[in-house]
This record gives sequence, structure tokens and C-alpha cells, in this order.
Amino acid sequence: MPDQRISFSKTGRARYISHLDLMRTFQRAFLRAGVPIRHTEGFNPHAYVSIPLPLSVGYSSECEIMEFGLMGEVPLSEVPWRLTRTLPEGITVHRCYDAARPFKELCYVNYIITLEYEAGTPVGAENAIRALLSRDALVVTKKSKKAKSGETQVDLIPLIHRFNLECQSDTLTLDAVVQAQNPGLNPALILEAIGRECPQAAPDYVSYHRKRVLDQEFQPYE
Repeated sequence: MPDQRISFSKTGRARYISHLDLMRTFQRAFLRAGVPIRHTEGFNPHAYVSIPLPLSVGYSSECEIMEFGLMGEVPLSEVPWRLTRTLPEGITVHRCYDAARPFKELCYVNYIITLEYEAGTPVGAENAIRALLSRDALVVTKKSKKAKSGETQVDLIPLIHRFNLECQSDTLTLDAVVQAQNPGLNPALILEAIGRECPQAAPDYVSYHRKRVLDQEFQPYE
């Protein structure tokens, strides 16, 4: 298990930084901030940093986790502000702490999914989505590198552990707790199912925000 972790948020224009670019950004940030971290060995060593639950491009988050190995005598309390001042706008490090729990204990992710409608929320959209997510089964097809066909079918219902839906004049807000791994659920698949099964409820625009990561007891994972 890595020695240390940081928690950080990724919002605004930073949402569009890809996972690989984010890793490179943090590697440079550690160097610029004067925070020495462990590097790989060999002829071309690079900083060891890892994000256990990568965030899709375009998604915002207030609960991202990065793992690394701190070297030297830099106090953990100084790491957040040192890093934040070297990072792009929209990436803020909130906390640095010693890793104590294995990643396998991160079981659920809380997403806030906002569906926006230019002409106002369609009549019946809330009830249609609520009924859809309350089905006994909801099978969708997704891409899979392991399947020979390149696709596999997955039932979303067992992966959605609870949800709440709020309707406003021009938006529907879906607050959902979904499975994080083995297998994890990308909330974009929920929107895909809505578009297929309830086309009248398909939004003109959708945004995804990762609010919390949770353990098996639905408590914050740290």
C-alpha cells in the first residue's frame, strides 16, 4: 500500500483535463512545490503517483484520491497548499494523510447527475425515470476489452444501490449511489438507458459530479 494520499477536487475547466494529463500535471506539481516523492527505479525513473478511481473527462468531482510515497521531511499539513498553488485553476488539494485503508474497501460512489431541458422539464419525465430505475432489471450494452465481440451486457439495477430524483422547472437532478468497482458503474450508462427506454425524458444537456466515495457501510472512505 502506498504511504500517503491526497484528496482533491477537479472542477471548472479542469474537468476537461484527461486522466493521463492529470497524472503528468501532478508529477510536475510535486516537483515545483518542492515536495519530494518516491520514483520508480531504472534508466528512466518517473514519479510514482496513482489515482485508484480515474474520473471520466468532463466530469467534476470534490472527492478525488491520489496515492504516492512522500520522501523527506515535508509535514503532511503543508502538502495541500504547496501543491494547490502550482496546479491549474480548478484543481484544489484539500488534505494529505497517511494511507490506512486498502483501496478494495472503496465500494460506492455518490454521483450528482443533472439533466437540463431547454424547453422545460418534460411532463412525466420524473415518473418515467423513477419507474425505469425501479425495474427488476435494466440491461445495457457497453464496450469491453475482455469480450471477443468488444461488447458486453450489464444489468444496471444491481449496481445502483440507491437514488433520489428531484424535479425543477428545467432540470432533473439524480442523486445516485452506485458501485465503485468490480464492476464499477459509469453513470453515463444510466443516461444511455434513459435515452433508449424513455426518449421523452432525454435531456438536452447533462453534467456529472462525483460528490463522495464510500465504504461498504456507506461511510466516507479515506
